[in-house]
Amino acid sequence: MGKKNKVILIAGPTASGKSLLGIKIAKYLNGEIINADSMQIYKEFSILTSKPTVKEKKNTKHHLYGFISAKKKFSTGHWLKMAVKKIEKQWQNNKIPIIVGGTGLYFKALTDGLVKIPKIPNKARISIRKLHKRIGQEKFYSKLIKLDPLAKKNISIYDTQRSIRAYEVKKITNKSLFKLIKETKSNFDDSVFVKLFINTPKELLHKKIEKRVDRMFNKGATGEVRNFIKMKVKKDLSANKIIGIKEIGDYLNGKVTLFEAKELIKLKTRQYAKRQFTWARGHMKSWEMIYSSNTNDLYKKAINKIS
Repeated sequence: MGKKNKVILIAGPTASGKSLLGIKIAKYLNGEIINADSMQIYKEFSILTSKPTVKEKKNTKHHLYGFISAKKKFSTGHWLKMAVKKIEKQWQNNKIPIIVGGTGLYFKALTDGLVKIPKIPNKARISIRKLHKRIGQEKFYSKLIKLDPLAKKNISIYDTQRSIRAYEVKKITNKSLFKLIKETKSNFDDSVFVKLFINTPKELLHKKIEKRVDRMFNKGATGEVRNFIKMKVKKDLSANKIIGIKEIGDYLNGKVTLFEAKELIKLKTRQYAKRQFTWARGHMKSWEMIYSSNTNDLYKKAINKIS
């Protein structure tokens, strides 16, 4: 395998063992790891986001972990720009980039490219949302089809969010969102990617999630949330979406017991894993699905796919 032209992608649901597999592969291939988890980018969180530990990172270089404040905005576009630079730098240094994470949108941006949509003025967005609220989704969808006929085969009549997005793009820019998507290309040829998804069975994954959440509390997740609350981060920023912040916050405020907070976090994490599987079914059809309950066997299966 030519080192100059490969990128290993390792995705999978939360708690499926992506980080450990990534480290094993990096050691074997003389590679370096690039984070593709949108919640592991924050400096303030290591426990709740299950970032690789100092020990795990000791002999393998890790990039894009814990480098930005939870007070800052950070988009998929920002990540893609940084990841592309890291990949190219690693190729120059004769290293194999290994992208590890659970954020499907990051992987999609890397493999398919990111649609460059012109900025929609805030006034126009508010106006379109008011129109949608006034006439309802069904009539709004009919207006969208007349405005952009390509929307009919790309958007369900029940998909409110995408209907509004497609409408505002066509109305303001006079360009179809779907033409923009079709014209979008990745920075890399698809042949450079080796795409691996850890397809952990549901029952086993749920057990791993249970153990992980219990471990988080033993390691000091409550302290992380306490410190985060003191920061007074704006509510619209993405860091607030980290599973555990609301639940532990409610525990600290006496709204729920510690046991209830733990159970809620476990439930939310299971729901998140389900969404990751749903994303994979829809957007990762070309990926190799691998699994073994034994970490060494899983590693061997991954190496077989890479070689």
